[in-house]
Amino acid sequence: MHISTSLRGVSRILAVLLLVAGVAALVGGSKTPYSPREKAFYADAAVVDFVRPGLVITINSASISNAGVISVTYTLTDPLGLPLDAAGVTTPGAISLAYVAAYIPKGQEQYVAYTTAQATGKVLGTITRPDFEIGGPAAKQVGPGQYQYTFVAQAPSGFDPSVTTTVAVDGNRDLTSFNFGTNYAGATFNFVPNGSAVTVTRDVIRTQSCNTCHDQLAFHGGYAHGMEMCVMCHQPQHADPVTGNTLDLKVLAHKIHMGSQLPSVVGTSTTPGVPYEISGFGGNFSNFSTVIDPADPRRCEICHSQTTGAVQAKAFLTEPSRAACGACHDDLNFATGANHPGGFQNDDTECHNCHIPQGELPFDASILGAHVVPTDTAALYPQNPDTLIAGINLAITGVTNSSAGQTPTVAFTLQDDKGKNIPVSQTSTLQFTMAGPTTDYGYTSFGSNTAGTPGYVAESAAKATCSSSGSCSYTFTHAIPAAATGTYTIGGEARMSVTVLPGTNSSQSVTEATANPVMNFSVDGSTVQPRRKVVALGNCNNCHVALSLHGGLRNNTEYCVLCHNPSNTDASTRANATVAADKAAPPQGINFNLLVHRIHDGVNVVPAGGKPYIVVGFGGSHNDFSGVLYPAMSPSGQATYLQNCSMCHVNSTEQNDLPLMSGLNQVTDPQGWINPVQPISSACSGCHVSKAEASHFFENGGSSATDPLGEACTVCHSAGAQFAVDAVHAQ
Repeated sequence: MHISTSLRGVSRILAVLLLVAGVAALVGGSKTPYSPREKAFYADAAVVDFVRPGLVITINSASISNAGVISVTYTLTDPLGLPLDAAGVTTPGAISLAYVAAYIPKGQEQYVAYTTAQATGKVLGTITRPDFEIGGPAAKQVGPGQYQYTFVAQAPSGFDPSVTTTVAVDGNRDLTSFNFGTNYAGATFNFVPNGSAVTVTRDVIRTQSCNTCHDQLAFHGGYAHGMEMCVMCHQPQHADPVTGNTLDLKVLAHKIHMGSQLPSVVGTSTTPGVPYEISGFGGNFSNFSTVIDPADPRRCEICHSQTTGAVQAKAFLTEPSRAACGACHDDLNFATGANHPGGFQNDDTECHNCHIPQGELPFDASILGAHVVPTDTAALYPQNPDTLIAGINLAITGVTNSSAGQTPTVAFTLQDDKGKNIPVSQTSTLQFTMAGPTTDYGYTSFGSNTAGTPGYVAESAAKATCSSSGSCSYTFTHAIPAAATGTYTIGGEARMSVTVLPGTNSSQSVTEATANPVMNFSVDGSTVQPRRKVVALGNCNNCHVALSLHGGLRNNTEYCVLCHNPSNTDASTRANATVAADKAAPPQGINFNLLVHRIHDGVNVVPAGGKPYIVVGFGGSHNDFSGVLYPAMSPSGQATYLQNCSMCHVNSTEQNDLPLMSGLNQVTDPQGWINPVQPISSACSGCHVSKAEASHFFENGGSSATDPLGEACTVCHSAGAQFAVDAVHAQ
């Protein structure tokens, strides 16, 4: 569907006027204490100096009297240390606060809460469980920005004053009237009531492990930040009375991350699956049955990191339990022994006899062995590799016959992880892909018989020749276009299948795939110019650990863009769609920036006014990304938060590449509101999916390659402009 161009001229004038009006809103100076992710970084200095946005909570001390009265003293400041008035009278922004208190009983490892409340549900009835204290008696001001809060909850008579006790204070500073949103902060404080040193803590997983994927771990409307606070309430005392599910973190977190793979959710041929649901904060009902852990839940060390300094980081190896293990393996019945090879277990005392930390071979009953991902080599995942596979590594060592009009020859090697040559005949796939120029892939034809691969050509190299030393070569049958100029690219992919542990009950076929090598070369003698780098594979792997798509064949973003270029769609596979509606629908645009933004936007797309993003894949498969739950979180604890572009982008390319993008290829997008769509508009429409937003793109040059003015996006959205990309994505 196309949108009228009648208002385009007026829109351009308004865009220029907006630029003039926005001069006063230039990016903050280098002396600002705020990061580019914060709105204050871009705001007028005078307003920032008056409001002093931000919130820092520092707990100074805590105590429990002999009578059981719990109190905490804390200080509220801005990021530069200016004391803040919680009431918002003498300093801008009222601050609402929540308080939690809990202790670790002697000889135990998990908390028991002092702060509790009753909750009622149809399964468990009325129960008492951990909770915050919010909206209770006001804290007493004892100094500039310093307050003392006396908890409503008290330690019971005969409480143990010699155990670790923890208090938490979490706050929300409301600066919405100043256009700085709500500022969040939280802090915890460990102490022993009798004054002894703290020697016992609950420190299994650090927040930084969670934040590699979640960005900023937060929950409950912004009243809980970080693992240190999570573990205070989410312990065996906690449950959901509505569903009957425990909210103990070692169960809750495992189940959430397993999500769609939980045996209880998948079901069996005779027993239908049951959704994994929780009735949470504020009565919000959450169904985690569609969650797919991008890291693969078998890679335990992603959460249980051994590099963060967590005191009990090895607990998952040394303290197996029915609760933790049964959270993921929830088809086991430890009371009867059903589905558990070790039989029934009355308690956890014998778990470690079979489930030792690590055995001799992968796929045994040891904790690490049972969680090996079959395709993980030592190079890919050194924390817990499959030592039974040799690995496969494809390297491009050179490209000759590389001038325009010639058929290029690729020199390469194929070896295992120890440098031993792998015969080409052992591969099930060996393929090279050529595309160019690197200024922007797409719309380059490599011959009339490559219509199914717009902008690139892919050829099987199964008939490549190799010398006795392992030096191999393959010559393309398709030529570099005769009129080609600049830099072109050749990338490769290979995989093979091996059988491990043959003759045993653990025998399995493992398909190993190589990392995709990419080589750039000049076709006209000019200096080689690699394609612009927009995202980094390392950023992808912060969440995905080992990005792998198309049956493991594609795992390098520099290789992905050869095929996922502006001219490509799923037309070649849509003709064989297994779903009738897919076959009847127009092709779907799969340019990389459109594809990646739309996939990660997932569950937000349709509610925001967009169309379901459905791609027909290999074999006509139906791939609807409307259920994708992007794991990054907002400061208030909302998941699927996409405003931190730096989680994927490098060097602020989401902002700095705008002028460059004006010269890139238009994007074929048959199911989009605009087709073809210009490059900047296409990238932004990956998340900004509504018809109204498409109208904005259209009126500012997002529709026609012949428009002499081009896209006007940089007028309002370039660095320093009133609506700069980074500024509008700041929180």
